Amino acid sequence: MKIGILGAAGYTGGELIRLLLNHPQAEIVFANSESNAGNPVADVHEGLYGDTELRFTDAMPLGEVDVLFFCFGHGKSRQFLSEHHVPGNVKIIDLAQDFRLKAEGNDFVYGLPEINRAKIASAMHVANPGCFATCIQLGLLPAAKMGLLAEDVSVNAITGSTGAGQKPGATTHFSWRTDNMSIYKPFTHQHVPEIRQSLEQTHGAPVGQIDFIPYRGNFARGIFATAVVRTEASIEQITEGYKAFYNDEPFTHYVDKPIDMKQAVNTNKCLVHCEKFGDKLLITSCIDNLLKGAVGQAVENMNIMFGVEETSGLKLKPSAF
Repeated sequence: MKIGILGAAGYTGGELIRLLLNHPQAEIVFANSESNAGNPVADVHEGLYGDTELRFTDAMPLGEVDVLFFCFGHGKSRQFLSEHHVPGNVKIIDLAQDFRLKAEGNDFVYGLPEINRAKIASAMHVANPGCFATCIQLGLLPAAKMGLLAEDVSVNAITGSTGAGQKPGATTHFSWRTDNMSIYKPFTHQHVPEIRQSLEQTHGAPVGQIDFIPYRGNFARGIFATAVVRTEASIEQITEGYKAFYNDEPFTHYVDKPIDMKQAVNTNKCLVHCEKFGDKLLITSCIDNLLKGAVGQAVENMNIMFGVEETSGLKLKPSAF
């Protein structure tokens, strides 16, 4: 698979290059970054020293690749496609939010393999899910399948600083972020519509309100989410439903005991656990926001699109500490 990367100098670009360099069936043809053109990739993504001699380029030889990864900021993917011609035989995986919601004229398939694997396999264009959306959806999808989301769902989730991108900002620099927590975009986060879209696709009917409070965490990577649902279903029924839903999934796993975010960081896994307290169901889920929440899932989608083993290049192990 010959690959082009646009927006290759950011966090997602660097993580994507790291994965693809170790993918047995992938070849990076170009890593585009106008501001870094000519510079070694390892001078920006310093964890790649000794791994590659690849240099950034301002060229975009779109006809020389099989698949393009868009690692742009939100809104730039749609702009790029309006200004450039991508050959019809080149597949696109967009990591921005531009094409995640169904709309007339939008042929992008929503790239959550756990519910759309068959559609992804035949797609030319895939919209990679958001990081919060991935973690929260994978926590709630089995409950949607079981019809447990008729009432409002309360969701809280905390994300690491890499979720805000590489460019420093007022809420991302070390002296503000360390030893600190804060909320942002309560009830209005941009990932809520795509969460609802997937839950209703799985349930086959409207679901309750998704009341989502996002938190900024004082760590670099990872997302940990909790959701509370009211239901009279027993924990045995719920556990059986969750295990059946994820039984054949290579990366999403139901865990019988409480989970920790560290178990998923640096992997493409999502871990899920459920507990029952009276009529309240507590669902916890966790991912690495840069991997299962971004480029790990994008590579997973690429593998599916090209008929390659889904786990190829993604057999990553968490740290023991």
